[in-house]
Amino acid sequence: MFFKPAHDNTTDMVSCFYNNPFMAILVTLFLYRHFLVKGCIKHKCAKTRPRAMAYIFIKTTKKMNHTTKFSLLFTTILATFSACAQKDNFHTSKTFRQMNETTSHEKSHKLDTATFGAGCYWCTEAQFQQLKGVEKVESGFSGGHVESPTYKEVCSGSTGHAEVCNITYDPSVISFDEMLAAFWTCHDPTTLNRQGNDVGTQYRSVIFYHNEEQRKKSEDYKKKLNDEKAWANPVVTEIAPFTIFYKAEDYHQNYYNENGNAPYCQFVVGPKVDKFKKIFKDKLKK
Repeated sequence: MFFKPAHDNTTDMVSCFYNNPFMAILVTLFLYRHFLVKGCIKHKCAKTRPRAMAYIFIKTTKKMNHTTKFSLLFTTILATFSACAQKDNFHTSKTFRQMNETTSHEKSHKLDTATFGAGCYWCTEAQFQQLKGVEKVESGFSGGHVESPTYKEVCSGSTGHAEVCNITYDPSVISFDEMLAAFWTCHDPTTLNRQGNDVGTQYRSVIFYHNEEQRKKSEDYKKKLNDEKAWANPVVTEIAPFTIFYKAEDYHQNYYNENGNAPYCQFVVGPKVDKFKKIFKDKLKK
């Protein structure tokens, strides 16, 4: 996507555009004109930008004044969000409250690991970094058959790997139940092998459990969410044993914190982090 640097597909906020392609085209071209063309020329993605479309849009908008342009952008974004607001009962469900309120009874500070796949790992990483008890979040790949895959290979969909975050946390501060509440909050677990316009098994919703307790809790809560109809559609999250984690290239790590001014971070990751922080306001790092 034009304003998602170094990433081949769109996700999250942009996924809303899937149901309204006309809105998507308007917003994308506007952002491209005012942010990428002016501010991101030197970025790696510049060499792959669609010059013809940009040229047409630039010529079209040259005669518009700034008020008209920003009015167009504002109206388009409002209409898009109105059309794609998620309709679910997850955060008011008994199962969510049970997960979110099941605090840890661990007394030792021995660290544990959770491995979650929730679509594009830039957003997942940024959200889990906010939580107290989370010591480290690494973006990478798991669940496939290719050793030490590159990001480009995983994007091809041929490796069997999912984009995941390997999360090191302190169970005496945050329970695995609370981690699951955060996991099912940070993405749409009802779409099979896709998050919005990010399509492929590499974007699947998945929990790679590290022990029997994680397996049982994941399966029990998934069943409860579906029995309670927490979403309009069933949860399709895959639950599978952890085997190995391959860390992604360095430029994928700590992406939101390192690239906060990038358009994708401002328009996609940022709003997701803000929403996440509102839901888990009592569990955030100070």
